[in-house]
Amino acid sequence: GFHLSGTVTEPATATEPEMTYKVAISFDRCKITSVTCGCGNKDIFYCAHVVALSLYRIRKPDQVKLRLPISETLFQMNRDQLQKFVQYLITAHHTEVLPTAQKLADEILSSNSEINQVHGAPDPTAGASIDDENCWHLDEEQVREQVKLFLSQGGYYGSGKQLNSMFAKVREMLRMRDSNGARMLTLITEQFMADPRLSLWRQQGTGITEKCRQLWDELGALWVCVVLNPHCKLEEKSCWLRQLRKWGEMDVCPLEDGNYGNELPNITNALTQSSGHGQDSLARPRRTVFTRAIEGCDLHWQDSHLQRIISSDFYVSPSYQREGESLLFNSQGQPLWLEHVPTACARVDALRSHGYPREALRLTVAIINTLRLQQQRQLEIYKHQKKELLQRGATTITNLEGWVGHPLNPIGCLFLTLTEACRLEEENCLEISDAGDSKPPVYQHVPVVTGSQDSGESYLSLALEVALMGMGQQRVMPEGLYAQDKVCRNEEQIIARLQDLELDPVLVQTLRKQCILLLEGGPFSGLGEVIHRESVPMHTFAKYLFSALLPHDADLAYKLALRAMRLPVLETTAPSGDVTHPHHLVSVVPSRYPRWFTLGHLESQQCELASTMLTAAKGDMLRLRTVLEAIQKNIHSSSLIFKLAQDAFKIATPADSNSDTTLLNVALELGLQVMRMTLSTLNWRRREMVRWLVTCATEVGVRALVSILQSWYSLFTPTEATSIVAATVMSHNTILRLSLDYPQREELASCARTLALQCAMKDPQNCALSALTLCEKDHIAFETAYQIVIDAASTGMTYTQLFTIARYMEHRGYPLRAFKLASLAMTHLNLAYNQDTHPAINDVLWACALSHSLGKNELAAIIPLVVKSVHCATVLSDILRRCTMTAPGLAGIPGRRNSGKLMSTDKAPLRQLLDATISAYINTTHSRLTHISPRHYGEFIEFLSKARETFLLAQDGHIQFAQFIDNLKQIYKGKKKLMLLVRERFG
Repeated sequence: GFHLSGTVTEPATATEPEMTYKVAISFDRCKITSVTCGCGNKDIFYCAHVVALSLYRIRKPDQVKLRLPISETLFQMNRDQLQKFVQYLITAHHTEVLPTAQKLADEILSSNSEINQVHGAPDPTAGASIDDENCWHLDEEQVREQVKLFLSQGGYYGSGKQLNSMFAKVREMLRMRDSNGARMLTLITEQFMADPRLSLWRQQGTGITEKCRQLWDELGALWVCVVLNPHCKLEEKSCWLRQLRKWGEMDVCPLEDGNYGNELPNITNALTQSSGHGQDSLARPRRTVFTRAIEGCDLHWQDSHLQRIISSDFYVSPSYQREGESLLFNSQGQPLWLEHVPTACARVDALRSHGYPREALRLTVAIINTLRLQQQRQLEIYKHQKKELLQRGATTITNLEGWVGHPLNPIGCLFLTLTEACRLEEENCLEISDAGDSKPPVYQHVPVVTGSQDSGESYLSLALEVALMGMGQQRVMPEGLYAQDKVCRNEEQIIARLQDLELDPVLVQTLRKQCILLLEGGPFSGLGEVIHRESVPMHTFAKYLFSALLPHDADLAYKLALRAMRLPVLETTAPSGDVTHPHHLVSVVPSRYPRWFTLGHLESQQCELASTMLTAAKGDMLRLRTVLEAIQKNIHSSSLIFKLAQDAFKIATPADSNSDTTLLNVALELGLQVMRMTLSTLNWRRREMVRWLVTCATEVGVRALVSILQSWYSLFTPTEATSIVAATVMSHNTILRLSLDYPQREELASCARTLALQCAMKDPQNCALSALTLCEKDHIAFETAYQIVIDAASTGMTYTQLFTIARYMEHRGYPLRAFKLASLAMTHLNLAYNQDTHPAINDVLWACALSHSLGKNELAAIIPLVVKSVHCATVLSDILRRCTMTAPGLAGIPGRRNSGKLMSTDKAPLRQLLDATISAYINTTHSRLTHISPRHYGEFIEFLSKARETFLLAQDGHIQFAQFIDNLKQIYKGKKKLMLLVRERFG
C-alpha cells in the first residue's frame, strides 16, 4: 500500500560501531506524509536514514516488493488463518503489543463499545481518501524549537546563517508549490514575535540589532511573497491576513523603518504625492514589517491584461491600434504594466518564488518597457523645463520612494529574474559549499522572446539596463539610520552582482546608452545636471560606471564620474525655491542635514571615487587638472583630502620605477590645500600632515621646497615652519635626496633663513631658538636673529625661554651674549622663600657661575638681580659658597687682566649677597615657626645649623647669630619642647 518500511545500516567508522535503524515512511500522492526512524533524529529536515530508504525506493523500484494494503491481504484469509496471524503477531512482539491486544479484545467483545459503533477498521497502509489534505511531513515542534534556539543565541555562533537557511528552505518549498511553505513561515514568525528581546528593545527605546533587523526584513518580504501566490485559495488568504493583522497590532512588532516610535516616518505610495504638507507624524499610519504583506492581500491576479502578459510571449497590440497614446502597449505594440513599480516587482518575485519562472520573465519585460517609456517621457518634460531649472540651479522634482534600499528590493528582484534566465549551469555545480569558494556565475545571452519584430535584445542586457536605471534614479535620502544604511547596503549588493557580468560588446553598448540617458536625464536622474539638495549621492554607483566604461569610452567615463562628485547636502542650505511651491512633488524642511546618519560613509565613498579617477588619470595632465578641480570644489573634509593626497603620492612614486611628475604635482597641490584648511583649526593629525607635505615637496623637487618656504605664512604656524619645515629642508638627508649643487643649496638655505627671521619676529617665544639655529652659518642673519631675541626679551619672553637661548649662546661660544640674556632672564624670575625645589634653580646657579667665570664686573652686575629675584635662603647660600671657592674671571676673556685672588664676603659685590642670604634665613625661620608641627623639629634644627654657617661668614657673624637665637627664645617661648632643642644645640 502507501507505507514503506525497511532497515538502514550505517557502516562502522573509526569511532562508532555499525548501526542498524528501522525506518517507516507513509506517502500520499507523491508526497511523504509521515516518517519515523529508530535514530530518534530531532531536526526540521529528514535524517539520512529516511532519505536513504526513499532514494532506494526511487532508484530501485523493482527491488522493493510492492504489496497490497494490509486490509486487502487480511480480507483474503479465513477464520483459522486470521486466528493464526494474530497469535503469531502477538508472540513476535508480545512485550510491546500484549497490553494493546488485550484492550482491543475487550472492546470488540463488548457490544456497546465505541469500536463497535464504526464499520470496518483503520489501515495505515491504505493511503488517504481523495478529499483529504495531502502535504509533506513537517515536524512542527522541531521548527519551533530550532527557531527559538537560534534566536536565543542572538545572532552569534552562525545562528543568523542558520535562520537564513530556514528562510531559504521556505523559498524552496514555495518554489516546489509545497503547501508547508506558508505553514513553516507561520511557525518561524510566531517564534520571532515571541522573542523576549523585542519588549526589552522597546522599553529601552533602542533599535533592533543590525543582524536581527535584516532577518525581520527577510521575514516581511517572504510574507509578501506568500500572500501574492497567484494560485492560493481565498480562505487561505483571509486566514493569513488575520494572522498578519494580529502580529502587526502587537506593540512589540518591529516597524518597517527600523525604529520604535513614529518619529521617523516612511512616506510610501500609500500617501498621495500631492499631500506634501500634511505629513506630520500623527497623520501617518504605523507601518510594521508586516504592513506591506497586509497591503499585498488586497492585490489580485484577475486583471485580464495582466493575465495575457504572463501567459504568453506573443501578446501584442493589434497593429491598427498603434497610433496615439495607449496605457496598455508601447508604440512597438509590446504590453506595458503601469503599476506602482515596487508593487509590480513584488508580483515578479512572487511568480519567481512560486515556481513560475517563465511568467516572472514576461512580467519583468513588460515592467522594463514601461520604465523605458517613463524615462523617455521624463526626458521630454525636462527639455521643456531645462532653462528654468538650470537658472535656479536646484530642483524640487525627485522620487520620495527610492527603489534602491526599498523594503521590497524591486531592482534586485528584476535583475535576479533576468540573470537567472541567462545562467549557464555547470554540470557538477550542485550547492555552493560553506567555505565561500563560490565561483562567480557564468552568463550567456538569451534572446528576449517577443511577439513584435525581433528586438535583438537579450535578457542579460535587460538585466544590466534595469540595474542602471534603478541605481541612477534620483531619490530623496530616506529618514532614519536604518533606512539610510539599507540604501548603502542594497547599492553595494547590486554592484557586486553587476561585477559578475562579463562586459561583452552588447553589454558595453547597453552601458553606454544608459549612461548617456542618465547624464541627460535632468532631475529624474541622480546623474542629471540639476538634482535635489537631499538627493542620495551617486558616488558608489559612479565608481562602478567609471571603471566599467573606462576601457571603452574614457570621455564618457570621466564626464559621468565628475558629474557624480557633488554632494549638495554639504553645500549651502536649501534654496528658497525648494519650499515655496506647494504643487511640487516634495516639500522638504530647508535644512535637515544633521539627520544624514550615513554622511561619514558617503563622504568616504566620494573620496574613493576621486581616488579611482586620480589613479586612472596618472600621466594625463589635462584629466588630472579636471579631477583636481572637482576634488577642490566638492570635498569638504580635510582628512579625506589628505587621504587623497597620500593616495596620489603612493601611486605617483612606485617602488620599482620612476616617479610620475603629473600625479606628484596633484598630490602636492592637495597637500597644500589641506595645510590651508587646517591652519587655523585644531587637527590631531596636523604634525603628521606637515611632515608629509615636506616629504611630498621634496619628491617634487627644489622649486616646490623654495615655494613652500616662501609662502609659509599661509600654510604653517611659525613653530611648524621653523621646527619642522625649515629644519627638515635643511637636514642632511634632504640635501642628499635632492643631490643639489652649491647654488641650489645656497638658495634653499637663504629661503630657510628668511623664513626663520620672519617666524622669530612673529612668535619670538616659540621660534627664537630655532631661528638662531637655522641662521648659524650666516653672520648677518644670526646677528639679526639675536637682535630679535633681545628686543623681545623685555616683553614677550619667559625666563625659561631666555635661559635656554642663553645656554645655547654659551655653547656656541658667545659667553658675553649668554650673560646678557641670563641677566634679562633673571629680571623675569621670582623665587619665594619656600621654593627650594623650583626648576629654575639650576638656571640661576648656571647664570651665577657664568658671571663669576667672566669676571668681577659681571658678577657685580648679576648679584643685585639675584638678590632682587631669589628669596630662598638655601639657594642664596649655595650661590655664595660657590662664589667664594674660586677666583673670578677664569673664562679668560681676551684683553682682560685677572688678579687671580679669591673674593672677600666683606667687600662688594659679595657683601650684598651675604646680607641678603642672612636676611633670607631670618625671614624663612619666622615663616616656618608660625605653623610648625613637632615631627618637623629635627629638620628645623638642621636648618638653623645651615643658617649659622652663613652667619659666620660675616665679620661679626657669631654675635649676630647669638642675638638671633636669643630673639627666637624670647618670641617663641611657648614652644617649650622646641626651645629646649634649640638650647641643647646652640646654647
